[in-house]
Amino acid sequence: MTDVVAAPTPMTHRQVMAVLWGLMLGMFLAALDQTIVATALPTMVGELGGLEHLSWVVTAYLLASTVTAPLYGKISDLYGRKIVFQAAIVLFLVGSVLCGLSQNMAQLIAFRGLQGLGAGGLMVMAITIVGDILSPRERGRYQGYFGAVFAVASVAGPLLGGWFVDNIDWRWVFYINLPIGLVALFVTASALNVPFHRREAKIDYLGAALLVGSVSALLLTMIWGGNEYPWGSALIIGLGVTAVVLGAIFIGWENRTPEPILPLRLFRDRTFTLTSGAGFIVGVAMFGSIVFLPLFLQVVVGASATNSGLLLVPMMFGIIGASVTSGRVITKTGRYRWFPIAGAAVATVALFLLSTMGVGTTLTTASVYMFLLGAGIGMIFQVLVLAVQNAVDFRDMGVATSASTFFRSLGGSVGTGLLGAIFVSQLRSNLERLFPEAGLPTSDLTSGPGAIAQLPDAIRGPVIEAFAGAVGSVFLLSVPIMAVALVLAFLMPEIPLRETANVGAAEV
Repeated sequence: MTDVVAAPTPMTHRQVMAVLWGLMLGMFLAALDQTIVATALPTMVGELGGLEHLSWVVTAYLLASTVTAPLYGKISDLYGRKIVFQAAIVLFLVGSVLCGLSQNMAQLIAFRGLQGLGAGGLMVMAITIVGDILSPRERGRYQGYFGAVFAVASVAGPLLGGWFVDNIDWRWVFYINLPIGLVALFVTASALNVPFHRREAKIDYLGAALLVGSVSALLLTMIWGGNEYPWGSALIIGLGVTAVVLGAIFIGWENRTPEPILPLRLFRDRTFTLTSGAGFIVGVAMFGSIVFLPLFLQVVVGASATNSGLLLVPMMFGIIGASVTSGRVITKTGRYRWFPIAGAAVATVALFLLSTMGVGTTLTTASVYMFLLGAGIGMIFQVLVLAVQNAVDFRDMGVATSASTFFRSLGGSVGTGLLGAIFVSQLRSNLERLFPEAGLPTSDLTSGPGAIAQLPDAIRGPVIEAFAGAVGSVFLLSVPIMAVALVLAFLMPEIPLRETANVGAAEV
């Protein structure tokens, strides 16, 4: 252990960049998939099924990436960061191809889950390796490179997604991952040479199974409750009880097993506990609400798939600008605590502003609101990871990073399921109120932006109004959720940033 914590010789800029190139290509895959799919979702759902399945396309991906995140940290301790990172890329590409070949909604949801299994490793391993080679104090210097990755993905993703939908086929939003992924595999094979110090460890398969079961039951409870089945039905109650029981068994097992998938001792650290809670809450509000922005822009504003992608760019630039700026200031001053506080405050205000959007909202107004939301988020996520990696011992770097990512992804999964169920319920309620005597089935009114645009004027106007009200309800509910993250950020302590890394120049 002494060799690990001893200060190694810092890596040169050239050595750092050689490693980062491999990481950035892998992260680009995951970042592109998030933005390129968002603009195509309404068209996918309109062709393959119904609007009520919209949240499942995202939930399956988030659930798979969530439950596998803690596993990647442990597996990389056994087999090395590089090979696990490459395996995640291959799994992601297989899932992408199968998504493109999907013939119905069930297949698309299942293959999105497979794609998510790989995506979880892309983000976790990239962040873990960055924590290995860069000290918390100097990380801001290189944060701009990752900001550039998300900048390219944020611009190229919506444009490509919208262009494929309008001109070729939505399936190409998945096929485009193949050439990028093959390049990523080549670069990582030649440039990603992070040293591997194997230690004896066992994978906590039982803990992983209990975690998957508990989280899956929890999500199904929120997605189906009040929508597919009444809240008081035996199925919903049974799923809720199953989630609680499996969660309790998981906690008990993690306390006893020598190599837990999620070491509960980490929660004794105040920074880890508060940042995990804040990451979960922000994930609920962010992922749960952002998924409905393209739907609002296409149905309510009347933008095409391509234009709705372009209109998401201000939010992405807000994320990038705030992330790069905060990173550089942190490197210069060594202070980080006030960034998540300010970010949560800005995001809370932005969500409230988004909840006020309606049929008469202009594109300029919507863009300003989305930019504010992005700026708030950009000051939160990377700083929370930085705080965790700075607080834990080097020996816990992998598991702490994967756990932090797990809670953020879990929040995204819960938020997408919960707010998705609320959206569908509110939309149905609005339609029933606006068409109390109509014999039109709900599926005819919600089968996609294209179908809604073809409705008669007397029907289309009220349907669009119903959509706007339902999306506004989702954003309004996200306001108090984000406010909880603001409170947790205030409680987070500030620990002086370490100036040493886990991996030094001599080892690379």
